[in-house]
Amino acid sequence: MTIEKANSNDSEALTAITKKSKAYWGYSDARIELWDDLLTITKKYIEAKLVYKIVIDGTAVGYYSFFPENEYTVRLDNLFILPEYIGKGIGKLLMDDFMMRIATTGVKKVILDADPNAELFYTKLGFVKIGELKTSIKDRFLPVMELNVKPE
Repeated sequence: MTIEKANSNDSEALTAITKKSKAYWGYSDARIELWDDLLTITKKYIEAKLVYKIVIDGTAVGYYSFFPENEYTVRLDNLFILPEYIGKGIGKLLMDDFMMRIATTGVKKVILDADPNAELFYTKLGFVKIGELKTSIKDRFLPVMELNVKPE
């Protein structure tokens, strides 16, 4: 098992991971189709953002991506895992890797917009809900979450 920087050739695999992971939470095929643009990880996206994948037996099974919002704040933009690996510690491994990568950068805060199904995962990692975003689904909101980073 390795965590390595993704390259533009990974776009199809990362898009498949994203869509399968999202569908795991009970979203319909029609909903996934409506979100196609939001769930597609393009080659251009991979080239523009910091994207890292976890590879097991030669296959990417999850990934995360992030980018700086400003000098002191980083946005965790994506963290997705294939459904058969959810609940097996892969998400924690990815988050540990992410935190290690930003530890010496001077970042003071991580922010993210979580899927409501992932709020508990982020809460267990120390994130705090600071707001919510209305979504295209009636009565569904994305938790806006924040983590203060302790300096090394």
